[in-house]
Amino acid sequence: MTPLILLPGMMCDGRLFGPQIAALGQTREVRVAPISGHIATAALAAEVLAAAPPRFALAGLSMGGIVAMEVLAQAPERIERLALLDTNPRAELPEVQARRAPQIAAVEAGGLRQVMTEQMIPNYLADPASHPEIIDLCMDMALDLGPQVFARQSLALRDRPDRQEVLAGVRMPTLILCGRADRLCPVERHELMHGLVPGSTLEIIESAGHLPTLEQPEHTTAALVRWLEA
Repeated sequence: MTPLILLPGMMCDGRLFGPQIAALGQTREVRVAPISGHIATAALAAEVLAAAPPRFALAGLSMGGIVAMEVLAQAPERIERLALLDTNPRAELPEVQARRAPQIAAVEAGGLRQVMTEQMIPNYLADPASHPEIIDLCMDMALDLGPQVFARQSLALRDRPDRQEVLAGVRMPTLILCGRADRLCPVERHELMHGLVPGSTLEIIESAGHLPTLEQPEHTTAALVRWLEA
């Protein structure tokens, strides 16, 4: 059975996919590839490929999806199927780029917890009041990764290329999935990707924001199972 590689979002690790790993790992090899060691998506993708098996299924959420598209650009022949969750195929907008340097400076000055609390985590969930445990987990993941990873990942996101043309060339089973209430990567962005990838499947997860893997784990896992078995 084809191994599955999961790519987590910014300042997240394998715990982002905890429910999916528990379910899918019963029948196939599931790996989580770190995307934290470089300041460019091309280098992050090359590192994923260097450690990956010859052929694999690839799923990425948010920044993980952006790196997945870079993996696709570098070695499409090695990817058996692709899942892009709560992500964005476009280059970063100038107004978002402008926020990166102040955030990095604040984090490097000791403000990682504050930046995560005030600027990052509030955008993650459809209903933050209902999921304090997810908020706590997001903070734990961010603090475990630390300020240097925040800086590297911020630069990689800031300088990433547009990958819409790459998606238009995809000819493999592809799942496009997002939470209905995702404010960071809204539904229309996923409808765009769905239109770019011939034959792709679009799944909108109700009562979820940017992290459906944790907010609605059963529905998200079921969608991934359908994709893997297609």
